[in-house]
Amino acid sequence: MRKKVTVVGAGNVGATTAQRLYERGTIDVVLVDVVEGMPQGKSLDMAESGPVLGIDASIIGTNSYNETEGSDVVVITAGIARKPGMSRDDLLFTNMRIVGSVVEEVVKKSPNAILIVVSNPLDAMVQHAYSVAGLPKNRVIGMAGVLDTARFRTFLAWELNVSVKDVQAYVLGGHGDQMVPLIQHTTVGGVSIKELLTPDRLSSIIKRTQTGGGEIVELLKTGSAFYAPSAAVAEMVDSVLLNQNRLLPCAALLEGEYGISGVYLGVPVILGSNGIERVVELELSSEENAGLENSASGVRELIEAMANAPKS
Repeated sequence: MRKKVTVVGAGNVGATTAQRLYERGTIDVVLVDVVEGMPQGKSLDMAESGPVLGIDASIIGTNSYNETEGSDVVVITAGIARKPGMSRDDLLFTNMRIVGSVVEEVVKKSPNAILIVVSNPLDAMVQHAYSVAGLPKNRVIGMAGVLDTARFRTFLAWELNVSVKDVQAYVLGGHGDQMVPLIQHTTVGGVSIKELLTPDRLSSIIKRTQTGGGEIVELLKTGSAFYAPSAAVAEMVDSVLLNQNRLLPCAALLEGEYGISGVYLGVPVILGSNGIERVVELELSSEENAGLENSASGVRELIEAMANAPKS
């Protein structure tokens, strides 16, 4: 019996995520959106690629949550997208209401599901999802670190003209300008990045990583990134459904790990069939520890703002 994954939000990120998962050929996908006809049309288009790709899995689109019942994983991408000049934080109140209503509906239909939140501002949205869902913390996860790390690895591979496969790195912290690349844990073929790049070049690449989403927003003019985010989500879904126990940077609720409590923040976790199996605590430099705490402070500010959000 195939696993079932619901993707809520049929915009660029959601639809591309649904496509990547459908093309696995082993997952039945439900694509949900409030816009009538859009999830139905996009899912029909994907389904008609099945004979070409040799896929017998199911993909359907709907404006209702009834078809999502019994999902193993629910991916939440719903919300408004960033526009040029708009920060992730500008999205806070609008997407808070959208994500909250989505979580209420999907948990009713799939109380045993693992939730993966993608909506921005990511760390605040997954925190809100957790507060609404009433699920164990291991089953409410945020997608950010996989994407941020992929950007960092991409820029390093380009700079050094090496395969991305040989670049190993972790980017922790909040999904924004305060993210924290772990330099002492960044290697290329086992060689420390500090031996391969000057501090100035490395600093430039870190800055580009931290503003990577904004760079794409500025280039696109009318949207935000979706190819890399959807690939990151699919990697996380694979690790859950296939119980791969991958070590991946994800937004997890911290309760003392890294000296931080009460907030969702990007950290390395083992991701398996139970969701977050455990948080992995790496040794950080004093500068990295300070950066992680600074990032946590930024998330706390958003949490406080949500707590004081207008009711209407």
